[in-house]
Amino acid sequence: MEQPNTEDIHSLVKKCLQGNHKAQYDLYHAFSKAMYNTCLRFLSDSRDAEETLQNAFILIFKNIESFRGDATIGAWIKKIVIYQCINKLKEKNLAFQDLNSHHYEIPYEEINYEQLEYNQSMIPMITEAVAALPTGYKTVCNLYLFEGYDHEEIANILNISVATSKSQYSRAKQKIRETLRK
Repeated sequence: MEQPNTEDIHSLVKKCLQGNHKAQYDLYHAFSKAMYNTCLRFLSDSRDAEETLQNAFILIFKNIESFRGDATIGAWIKKIVIYQCINKLKEKNLAFQDLNSHHYEIPYEEINYEQLEYNQSMIPMITEAVAALPTGYKTVCNLYLFEGYDHEEIANILNISVATSKSQYSRAKQKIRETLRK
């Protein structure tokens, strides 16, 4: 199915609110591929990604009346999908090393995108390096780099400290650099 325009999406949402199964099918197909890729990026396992995607869409259709239109339906769907991925990771005993007991001062550097060279050939290697990260590092890295959450938001989502989020991200960057050097 071709990606519907904004007006079509708005119409689909209205029909979904009325319980129209065809509209639910169309909305699912409009977003499922992108959301599957999001699930796969977090979970790394295709079965877990498929299961989480299906559970997310069940939740989406069950709670579509709570969509208020403050953001786009795509952003609302993505947020639910990400939370479902986090819940799946928690089920699998996602482990973060909390820094509350260790007060390290980890240098935090912001990426200067203007200084980065766009190098198309590096993208697959970086993608593989991120996928190979330990689960905690990968989760924080995905939320920060790809989903645009800040460390305070990540800390709230994952129920960890801001320092832990920053630490996990810093360590993820270090591991990615090491992998790319090899």
